[in-house]
Amino acid sequence: MMYFESGSVTHNLSAGDLRQGLFTALERMGNRKKVLAIPPDFTRFPSRAGELTEFAWEYLGDRLTDILPALGTHSPMTSEQITHMFGKTPADLFRVHDWRNDVVTLGSVPAEFINDVSDGAVSYPWPAQVNKLLVEGGFDLILSLGQVVPHEVVGMANYNKNIFVGTGGTEGINKSHFIGAAYGMEKMMGRADTPVRKIFNYASEKFAAHMPIVYVQTVVGVNQAGKLQTYGLFVGDDFEVFDKAARLSLQVNFEMVAEPLKKVVVWLDPTEFKSTWLGNKSIYRTRMAIADGGELIVLAPALKEFGEDKEIDRLIRKYGYFGTPATLKATEENEELRNNLGAAAHLIHGSSEGRFSITYCPGKAPGNLTRQEIESVGFKWADYDVMLASYNPSLLRDGFNTLPNGEEIFYISNPALGLWAYKDRFQF
Repeated sequence: MMYFESGSVTHNLSAGDLRQGLFTALERMGNRKKVLAIPPDFTRFPSRAGELTEFAWEYLGDRLTDILPALGTHSPMTSEQITHMFGKTPADLFRVHDWRNDVVTLGSVPAEFINDVSDGAVSYPWPAQVNKLLVEGGFDLILSLGQVVPHEVVGMANYNKNIFVGTGGTEGINKSHFIGAAYGMEKMMGRADTPVRKIFNYASEKFAAHMPIVYVQTVVGVNQAGKLQTYGLFVGDDFEVFDKAARLSLQVNFEMVAEPLKKVVVWLDPTEFKSTWLGNKSIYRTRMAIADGGELIVLAPALKEFGEDKEIDRLIRKYGYFGTPATLKATEENEELRNNLGAAAHLIHGSSEGRFSITYCPGKAPGNLTRQEIESVGFKWADYDVMLASYNPSLLRDGFNTLPNGEEIFYISNPALGLWAYKDRFQF
């Protein structure tokens, strides 16, 4: 059921609005004695989930006993990130999700079902895995908090993805990512009804219906003034909460461009993006808008690694972003990729398939990726300082910009908050 909903393309929800909305929802849920919160990690800082988690702690007090950031395969949060994102929420409430060791399997989605929903792209069973804390913790409320926004693996992020991927295990994460890649990322992004979502929904209905999960979903975007704006808050325990948030997200996070874009410049905020595992959202979210023969320039001042996980980082360095045929061949021939299908999927997602060029511009701080490292995985490299002089984010606005030399570019300040497409590449 829906416990609270507020949202539209004109809404601009303040922290006070979010606090009151969450308090209203919690009151309607009745007395809960032991609560687990599952917010995203720092890579989803703009989601407002940090504030909402702090509000939940304010309301629940010592009834909020555990907070498990939905890391998936990401690096554990630092104490500084926890303080910055979650404010005064006590640090001793936070737990670290270990996707390789701390999971249990709730059930298995049959191969026949997966073959059917993926149109034959994949036909293996999928394990519904979650952190064991969800099962063994004795909670009478699990708050899953996060932002609904277009996503490359599942179509629209959040809802039960926060559970089955954010707190999921090695096999579940790897196989779900590969299903999306094999089916086709461009057929899924910006859509709520996708093969991967159907698989997650099957698992929710068949294996997790007994779990007291309530979803707290925000819709956040960049407004015409270039500022973050919160358009919606939806709190509920079934598909309706996701469906309403996803419909609003498509209105505020998706931009249809009139013509294919010849040059796109993307800024990766150094506090959020330190790897291509995350930074490649600049590729995923723009690929349907970039013209054949076009150019994507990624300004990445804090880029220090490829994968946030050491093993995935090693695999990216070894196999590179060389397109679907090369990745599928490597997966067929190498057991280490077959055992890490999430990495294989990421290698497919991170290639333009030769359709447009991708130039990464890492900053020059010690430990950042070098030109040799960037070029070894199939990207182009450009000097950060030189490119910053030409494309200074402080002088650009989101969308089309005409530079002093007459060059026209399309600028994106945060690729994680949107999806861009040319009409011939995206059909509703």
